[in-house]
Amino acid sequence: MARYIFVTGGVVSSLGKGLSSASLGYLLRSQGYKVRIRKMDPYLNVDPGTMSPFQHGEVFVTDDGAETDLDLGHYERFTNISAKQSDNITTGRIYSDIIKKERRGGYLGKTVQVIPHVTDRIKEFIKKDITNEDFVICEIGGTVGDIESLPFLEAIRQFSNDNGRSKSLFIHLTFVPFLKSSDEIKTKPTQHSVKELRSIGIQPDIVICRSQQSIPLDQRRKISLFCNVDIANVIETVDVKTIYEAPISFFNQKLDKQVLKFFKIKSRKRPNLQPWKKITNIVLKTGRTVNIAIIGKYVNLKDAYKSLDEALTHGGISNKVKINLVRIESDKLRSKQIKSKLKNVSGILIPGGFGKRGTEGKIEAIRYARKRKIPFLGICFGMQMAMIEFARNILKIKKAGSSELDNNCFPVIGLIEEWNKDGKIIKGTDKNLGGTMRLGLYEAKLRNNSAIKNIYKSNTISERHRHRYEVNINLMQKFEKKGLMFSGISPDNKLPEIIELKNHPWFIGVQFHPEFKSRPLNPHPLFSSFIKAAKSFNGK
Repeated sequence: MARYIFVTGGVVSSLGKGLSSASLGYLLRSQGYKVRIRKMDPYLNVDPGTMSPFQHGEVFVTDDGAETDLDLGHYERFTNISAKQSDNITTGRIYSDIIKKERRGGYLGKTVQVIPHVTDRIKEFIKKDITNEDFVICEIGGTVGDIESLPFLEAIRQFSNDNGRSKSLFIHLTFVPFLKSSDEIKTKPTQHSVKELRSIGIQPDIVICRSQQSIPLDQRRKISLFCNVDIANVIETVDVKTIYEAPISFFNQKLDKQVLKFFKIKSRKRPNLQPWKKITNIVLKTGRTVNIAIIGKYVNLKDAYKSLDEALTHGGISNKVKINLVRIESDKLRSKQIKSKLKNVSGILIPGGFGKRGTEGKIEAIRYARKRKIPFLGICFGMQMAMIEFARNILKIKKAGSSELDNNCFPVIGLIEEWNKDGKIIKGTDKNLGGTMRLGLYEAKLRNNSAIKNIYKSNTISERHRHRYEVNINLMQKFEKKGLMFSGISPDNKLPEIIELKNHPWFIGVQFHPEFKSRPLNPHPLFSSFIKAAKSFNGK
């Protein structure tokens, strides 16, 4: 029998609902319970696939090809449970489904309204694809008081009544500010946030208070009194030095214990926090630092490459080094600046992306990495830029480029028109941008006597993709003759997946996104190997 935990946020956004949900998920799973975590986003986009990283941060991709909110990355990294398409929904998706049903006459002439039709669709999502889970944690995006969130809050209120109050737990995460001028912690914003929540019929069972410093007992008692929550259920979460301390912090605050107590369940066993203590110790206390340059268009936006940043940290954990990310804007990078900008880095990474802006800066940085023998990793668009750089400077194809960026170029990279997915031919398109790419898990064969096969220690791999342009397979012989090996390829031998430079200590490009499968407790082998190479370069 599934028990449902609803996580809402108040006062301000970006408080860490995703991390709180993920940490709770780990604590419950570590005690032997089966857990599912899902996210409900109130924006009108069908999914975040067409949203700018400046608006929404990275787009996280699941095994089954869903373009989702970045919080699903937190869920996967902390619980090691692969998310599905059915774990993320938006207002846009809900309204799209409802309008399609209405056009088909599915409502039998009824007036279609927010209540009950929108709320019913949300409740369907909450229950969908649930089998033998013990706990289903549902995070509601946005902040209580936002007009966009109201249908979701009404839906979870109804769901609790329908499902039974004893089977539904409400957790509300709020911000408790510290005013330096008066040297006081203020509980009033939390009181008002809970009041707003109660005004629409939801009484939180647990209040998690995010604060810059520990909340004194008197203030916690005040929150308990005015928010009608037991003092034991006023949980503080003080800013941590690394997100990997979060499960430890919530365990110390007895969050999992209070959740189980609400549901009248006895703990099966003590959660295993030793792995988190070990990696926290490495992240915080390791003395040696390796500088890795990330060269992209969105480097100044913290969440734009969230999974990538974390995967590099995981690579550092496996090599017992700290990773210092040197963020360089590619559109401001000029050839005369390359040497000074990259003189102290031990590894260069070009991430995925779309569009022409900043491409020449990326190509110049790749040329520098190739010539100076600096460890290089190109991901998706980064691999494609590496192909263009090699074509221009080694194959001497001066007009080498991508048809995504220039219709008059020599197309080293071109639009993929169709591809094989589990035995089915899928057609691509560049007319509708949303959901039309090569998305999700695809297999690749690894070549014998290649660096990539040695890294993965396998003949085949499966990795997550998100792109609509591919390397021109017809140029394979020309590239390989000059030393650029196509070391990974699709099972039908039509799509290049991995390239590597033979006369270079570590130069690899991949068409997929390995960062989506990396975990702090199980670092991705590609990032572990990249950091190992950078660590060696750093020591020269």
